[in-house]
Amino acid sequence: MVKRSRIVAFFLIVVLLGSLAGATTNNILKNIKLGLDLQGGFEVLYDVTPKDGQKVDKAVLASTAEALDRRINVLGVSEPNIQIEGDKRIRVQLAGVTDQNKAREILSTEANLSFRDVNDQLMMDGSDLAENGAKQTFDENGKPSVSLKLKSASKFKDVTQKIVNMGAPNNLLVIWLDFEEGQDTFQAESAKEDPKYLSAPQVSQVFNQDTVSIVGNFTIEEAKTLSDLLNAGSLPVQLDEVYSTSVGAKFGEQAMETTILAGIIGIAIIFIYMIAVYRFPGFIATITLSFYIYLILLVFDWMNGVLTLPGIAALILGVGMAVDANIITYERIREEIKVGRTIKSAFQAGEKNSLSTIFDANITTILAAAVLFMYGTSSVKGFATMLIISILASFITAVYGTRLLMGLWVHSKALNKKPGWFGVKKSEIKNIAENYDTLDLPTKFDKFDFVGNRKKFFILSAVLIAVGIIVVSIFRLNLGIDFVSGTRIEQQASEPITKEKFQAELSALGIETDDIVISGDNKEIGVARLKDVLTKDEIAEVKTHFHEEFGQGPNVSTVSPTVGKELAKNALKALAIASVGIIIYVTIRFEIKMAIPAVLALLHDAFFIIAVFSFTRLEVDITFIAAVLTVVGYSINDTIVTFDRMRENMQKKNKLKSFEDIADVVNKSLRQTLGRSVNTVLTVVFTVVALLVFGSESIRNFSFALLIGLIAGTYSSIFLAAQIWAVWKGKELKEKGVINTVKEKRKVSDEPQV
Repeated sequence: MVKRSRIVAFFLIVVLLGSLAGATTNNILKNIKLGLDLQGGFEVLYDVTPKDGQKVDKAVLASTAEALDRRINVLGVSEPNIQIEGDKRIRVQLAGVTDQNKAREILSTEANLSFRDVNDQLMMDGSDLAENGAKQTFDENGKPSVSLKLKSASKFKDVTQKIVNMGAPNNLLVIWLDFEEGQDTFQAESAKEDPKYLSAPQVSQVFNQDTVSIVGNFTIEEAKTLSDLLNAGSLPVQLDEVYSTSVGAKFGEQAMETTILAGIIGIAIIFIYMIAVYRFPGFIATITLSFYIYLILLVFDWMNGVLTLPGIAALILGVGMAVDANIITYERIREEIKVGRTIKSAFQAGEKNSLSTIFDANITTILAAAVLFMYGTSSVKGFATMLIISILASFITAVYGTRLLMGLWVHSKALNKKPGWFGVKKSEIKNIAENYDTLDLPTKFDKFDFVGNRKKFFILSAVLIAVGIIVVSIFRLNLGIDFVSGTRIEQQASEPITKEKFQAELSALGIETDDIVISGDNKEIGVARLKDVLTKDEIAEVKTHFHEEFGQGPNVSTVSPTVGKELAKNALKALAIASVGIIIYVTIRFEIKMAIPAVLALLHDAFFIIAVFSFTRLEVDITFIAAVLTVVGYSINDTIVTFDRMRENMQKKNKLKSFEDIADVVNKSLRQTLGRSVNTVLTVVFTVVALLVFGSESIRNFSFALLIGLIAGTYSSIFLAAQIWAVWKGKELKEKGVINTVKEKRKVSDEPQV
């Protein structure tokens, strides 16, 4: 008899969760902070250089960060991100800032105000200024000026007395901003048409007052900026840009729209595929996956995280990976149904047997994501954070959510004798009386001998690796400025842009380069790379010029040689640490003879991506490393599922007495998990292809690297890792004669112990 109360409970839970998501999603989306690549803005990494022999310690870094924060308040930027990195760097991220040139100027200008005589002797400095004592005013002629309120009228009286005593024409009070000892002189600057000092008024009488006005050829905006800088205070150190990137507001808006569209398309295809292949369980998966997306956004909001373009890609990719846990469980349930179990017992056995596999697969992917977070830059950290949250959320929704909802239907008995609802044909079901084991079920791939053809796979891989080595040695990698330093200028136009046009506009600014790539669906995006690192003034000039020409400013990124080398070093370190971590974990959970082949397969996948990028000349930037490590985590996921089944098949045999036994274990395991592997990789490929076709141009190379890696990872998991284990295990067999696959329990004697 059907227990309708459980079905009612199912619908109540679904309605409750749907209502909760529907009522709160809009607020969550409004609360989530968008990164500069989604709403425009810029990011800069400063090297902190001490002044006058001072030591840069934590206190100095903290005070510098505070000074930068005060300056950012002048800009009116909401929720800026200022981070101290290491022992001498500060990273500033300003999302949503409209005037990036002004922002860069305000951040990096030291704002050391000084009053000097014509001999450059210091008379007063910024410490003599009253708190918030600067404001933009107008002089008697109606021109913009800056009024300063001083702490002491008597000190200003003494200063003006000294200047008066110097006599004409030397009775000048020279007002400087950022005077550089040993480099700047009044005599040199006064001969220039546009001197560096702010003004040099003649002092013919003594002033006993606490106000002074700086009059110069200011615009209102310049006078306002100067007053704001003086009120924010001077920087306690010198800041040198070593990395910077900027994104226009239109760039960010379009990137977000296209990537979200790609996500909707990819996720919709996954939902349709799951329902088509797994029927009713697939429908349950669409419900839990929908709540999974809501849960990720909720957690990200609670964390006060900043959502970036790679972060959205990680969320979309996470949906494809979250399906994996459902597929593992559903495949297990179908196997149990096929051996003749009831729907209820098949469900219980399937969810029990799949738990350890899901756990192992997720842990290794989290390991790769954690390494990404440790060694990645800000945008890569955002990707890694979202990937970790996605994995944890998928575990919760797939292991608990799916099983809860599925369990209500199973225990209601409404699905009894309805194997078709699970995608199982009645002709495939054995009689339970035959005591059939799930490990003995026939598969569609029983005729294929994976181990017998291992030499063909090894030769194919060896040939591909050899070709790859030749390709990489000849073409090298087309390294982006992230790794080799320089400047990258990306301009989007409202109509198709030619290489000649883009090059001409750069030449007009005195910038010469042949490294120009035109891309975009309508050839509306031009990207130029320069070996030189542009200064902040040069960047400002580029932005102004291109904004006038194309209606919007370009995205400009700069990387110093020091940072480029660090990023390359960290990339190799991240790959090495991820590999070692995976070896340790797989050794603990399985054995060293499985861990080493798994990592060899991963390195094979990583190299294949590198070779393809070398041949296609696609640019390798920091997100490329994120793609490689994501593939590493995902590929080991697939390999572990196979190893987990191999462990089961070995335990069933108890002992391996011949190489045929080893080959049988591998062949059976691969045949039994191949359907799951194909379905899993397809669901992830759906999302990656959607990102590749419909997503933002900014992450197209990232998506392509993922696609190549997924194909290579599936190949290595099926045709390399297990076969390498078989060869290694065969050598162990020759040494031992017999391999016990079940640990013997220690015998406890019943006799008295003396």
